[in-house]
Amino acid sequence: MPVNDHAVPVTHCHEVAFYADDVEFVDGFARFIEAALKVGNAVIVVATESHQTGLLQRLLANDLNVAAEIEQGRYIPLDVTDTLSSFMVNDSPDPVLFRKLATDIIRKAASATKRRHTIVAVCGEGVHILMEAGNLEATITLERMWNEIARVHELNILCGYFKSAFADEKYSSSLERICAEHSAVRNLGY
Repeated sequence: MPVNDHAVPVTHCHEVAFYADDVEFVDGFARFIEAALKVGNAVIVVATESHQTGLLQRLLANDLNVAAEIEQGRYIPLDVTDTLSSFMVNDSPDPVLFRKLATDIIRKAASATKRRHTIVAVCGEGVHILMEAGNLEATITLERMWNEIARVHELNILCGYFKSAFADEKYSSSLERICAEHSAVRNLGY
């Protein structure tokens, strides 16, 4: 089992989910976010503006005080385009820039819970954005970078993809490579 700087065992889960449409995406991410917040963990959400809006509406409808969670730093919404641009160099994720960004935001989220042992939930669609742009190698690299970060931080990670990115049979090997980078796969049925 991986360990962090303090020789405490680190637990993590790196899941991937495949969604048919925006409604399914928001529903899946909202369930993931709600589960984390309800047990006192922090959440980092890396998504498009429209998905962020949908998530906020869904969470509010489920009686979560999202404004308070944001104010306390336990819910950190990040724009996927801005986030990707902060560590992409020549169409590839830069490991140093990514590690710094991820570590800083994870530490900030974890400290907001004021608990000794907290798991930070991270969900995002950055990998899908790269895949949809036809940049499979950057997608796989980013998935691997998340695995590396999870070796030193207690994380539950959910990567969201749209099934439409894999509709063509020529992408079946891409799908296999992406699934291989995860500890669990959700909603793969077509």
